[in-house]
Amino acid sequence: MIRRFLLYLSTARWARAMTSRFFLARRVALRFVAGETLTEALEVVRRLNADGLKVTLDYLGESVEKAEDTVEVVEMYVAAVKAIHTQKLGSGISLKPTHLGLDISQDLCINNLRTILQAAKDADNMPVTMDMESTAYTDTTIGLYRTLRDEYGFTNFGTVIQAYLYRSREDMKQLAAEGSHIRLCKGAYLEPATVAFPEKADVDDHYRQLVDDYVQSAPPAYLCIATHDENMIQSARTSVQTHATPKDRFEFQMLYGIRSSRQVELAKEGFTVRVYVPFGVTWYPYFMRRLAERPANLWFFAKSLFSR
Repeated sequence: MIRRFLLYLSTARWARAMTSRFFLARRVALRFVAGETLTEALEVVRRLNADGLKVTLDYLGESVEKAEDTVEVVEMYVAAVKAIHTQKLGSGISLKPTHLGLDISQDLCINNLRTILQAAKDADNMPVTMDMESTAYTDTTIGLYRTLRDEYGFTNFGTVIQAYLYRSREDMKQLAAEGSHIRLCKGAYLEPATVAFPEKADVDDHYRQLVDDYVQSAPPAYLCIATHDENMIQSARTSVQTHATPKDRFEFQMLYGIRSSRQVELAKEGFTVRVYVPFGVTWYPYFMRRLAERPANLWFFAKSLFSR
């Protein structure tokens, strides 16, 4: 019930307006968001790189309502790509289709994606991940991914599959056969039981199976294991060891500000670890979905309100 309520609040405009003005909420959120500007975000990237961690940089935002609003989004991503490349930072980018105008026009979205992907290709094929949103966009997002993957032809362009969806095993099977670059996460949107597992234990079991299936795929299929759950991390380690999966065929991914010491530990053990680093002023929906993912996060964020 708490998770469903928090996910509802993540999309409620009245709650966004109220919380965004609440100083303590903003202070806590910015512990898990790398500032509001690209300059601030790049400094975080530099620090994480120094700890042996890779990064994927995400400019926060989604569901824009006007075509002209996407111009600034594209410009920000192109600027980020150029800055990362010029400064020789170990980072790629992540982006959301609705942030690039998918709710307005698929043609608008795909043209914006092409501009960003061309910049990334020019920057030595910088890694790009197209994020997955709610199930209203799953088929469209996978379709866009396939079109642009084939058009641009670089293997470190990927998309996201959510383990809580029933359909994901078949999606993963097909994408593996195509040699796709996939970030596997549990899923952080409010979905009905008709399309998604309602129980955490079932999501966890599905996640384990999806990892086990994908690490057995033929190259160049590549898996990004996105989880903070230690049980899932250990299960994934067992799976890659059992199947003798080379370390250049997968990586672990975690969010900025969560289990930071564990990120460094895994990197020191020789695993590729990539930190998802969001930045920007529209932090509220991201913040609320992080609260909803695990009850422990809610307690963790609540404690942060009173700590220095």
